Amino acid sequence: MKKVVTFGEIMLRLSPPGFLRFSQTTSFDIVYGGGESNVAVSLANYGVPVDFVTRLPENDIGQCTLMEMRKRNVGTDKIVFGGDRLGIYFLETGAVSRGSKVVYDRAHSAIAEIKPGMIDWKEVFKDVEWFHWTGITPAISQGAADVCLEAVKVASEMGITISTDLNYRAKLWKYGVEPEAIMTELTSYCDIILGNEEDAEKHFGIKPDGLDITTQGHEVKAEAFLSVCKQMMKKFPKAKKVITTLRGSISASHNTWARVLYDGTTMFESPQYQITDIVDRVGGGDSFMGGLIYGLLNYPKDDQNALNFAVAASCLKHTIKGDANLVTVAEVEKLMGGDSSGRVAR
Repeated sequence: MKKVVTFGEIMLRLSPPGFLRFSQTTSFDIVYGGGESNVAVSLANYGVPVDFVTRLPENDIGQCTLMEMRKRNVGTDKIVFGGDRLGIYFLETGAVSRGSKVVYDRAHSAIAEIKPGMIDWKEVFKDVEWFHWTGITPAISQGAADVCLEAVKVASEMGITISTDLNYRAKLWKYGVEPEAIMTELTSYCDIILGNEEDAEKHFGIKPDGLDITTQGHEVKAEAFLSVCKQMMKKFPKAKKVITTLRGSISASHNTWARVLYDGTTMFESPQYQITDIVDRVGGGDSFMGGLIYGLLNYPKDDQNALNFAVAASCLKHTIKGDANLVTVAEVEKLMGGDSSGRVAR
């Protein structure tokens, strides 16, 4: 199997233990994570050769980050070094009716100060089949947006499949530009586009026809988003598949979870999972993307199976503490087969 490459920022995540609030804690649990690194870890767990590309500070924290990626069998030899610090984010985990909170501390991070020419993308993409980026990266800084554009242009020239998770982040996009122009150019190079109704609206002004999202509660219907998929394909003619989330938020601890995939002709809908007693929902979308890339690579003529694999994988991620999805293909296939008992494997 040929290699996948992901590009973006990996951060130090600091969380109060359990469900403590920021104001209660006297210590923080540490993990490393970020949208594109999480996708890379998922793929490595499934046995897919994968490189994660980023820029790290040349200090002890940067080295710890490298060690974390290497521990998960993610390739790191295309990472570049420079800058003074690793980005940080603080996560307060919500429960029941209290939602989770994120506070970013990533200004002037190593990747925020990346510039075009720092990464040799033609070298990075040798023997690569798939390139993945997310809308988080161009939201960090103009430099990060410029380097992301470099990457998709080279990948497109080399005939590599390009995917994106649009991932709109209101707390980013602070460097004085409107997201639409940047994201429209970047997304125009993509073959696979993942996003929810907020991503489509905030980035491109695309809304579901005849649907008021604010009145939907947790009963999100797949057919309501067919219009979003069609509008996205019209705007981005290179796209072969558009995928959107059907997450119903009953509470911070209980979500429903499903996805739909539209290939320009057929809309495929996954089974819906009831995810109760959520352990950690951060990285849920990334775990879906990792599962989808694996599914599309391994079931190239079976979009339904690829979609079902991805949704089952991301369902399992909600049971795992930390950013990354640490499950195997066999565990995902077991859930796909209907075994959600959680019995001890002896």
